[in-house]
Amino acid sequence: IRSMARPFAIAKLKGFFGENFDYCKVHDKRIELMDKFISENGIESKPGAAEFLGFLKQNGYRVALATATAPERTKKYLSALGLYDYFDEIVCASMVAKGKPEPDIYLYAAEKLGLAPENCIALEDSFNGIKSASSAGCKTVMVPDLDRPSAEAIPLLYGVADNLIDVKRFL
Repeated sequence: IRSMARPFAIAKLKGFFGENFDYCKVHDKRIELMDKFISENGIESKPGAAEFLGFLKQNGYRVALATATAPERTKKYLSALGLYDYFDEIVCASMVAKGKPEPDIYLYAAEKLGLAPENCIALEDSFNGIKSASSAGCKTVMVPDLDRPSAEAIPLLYGVADNLIDVKRFL
């Protein structure tokens, strides 16, 4: 359920564990554990993030972040990493009717950038994000993190990059 919007995640988890599954309790515990881990260990960016985002800015690319993370957490995390100012727009799932895997978040991000989705390259690391970006019409490049591209994801992809710096070959 990585990068899956809350309503879809609730339905999926209830399908696994039954109608009495308390999504909110589990979600709140996950946030508590994440906050504890981050306070003890800090937060890491993907390798090459600042370099790649700097390259995009220096070369006039408009950059949006389309994330399932809540707006205040997104700003907190990006600011802690020194990455917040690289983004022209930040779109969170709470800002659209339907989050990932639906295309709404990418359609809104493209709109905020003043671009047609087909003129956007979306970078994703999860199947739900790939499905969202691809359905919006974006050229979707997977930068694997926890997941490798699945057989279901491969037909939706414009390409796969080994890391963020490798994404330059798709621009």
